[in-house]
Amino acid sequence: MRANPGNMGNMMRKMQKMQKEMQSAQAELEVKEYTSTSADDLIKVTMTGKHEIKDISIDAKVIDPDDPEMLQDLLIETLNQVLTEVDQDTENTMGKYTRGLM
Repeated sequence: MRANPGNMGNMMRKMQKMQKEMQSAQAELEVKEYTSTSADDLIKVTMTGKHEIKDISIDAKVIDPDDPEMLQDLLIETLNQVLTEVDQDTENTMGKYTRGLM
């Protein structure tokens, strides 16, 4: 059996198209911004799809010199939240290209 050169050419074009779509989707994800807030909106964190923190807002009400642990806990919670959002969106977007390849 000989391979049909037309089918191989079509497959290569499809792969190149998919690669361009993946690169475009990745570029869009990298500049997209995600924002998460803590309970009561006391902390707000904005991050890009590249996991770069763009902004952190802290409400003065949460700054208690006698209880720095509360501020630390809220920051950790909010940062983990926004990281999860970035990772889930990346998986949802890029997963359609990578499912079934491995």
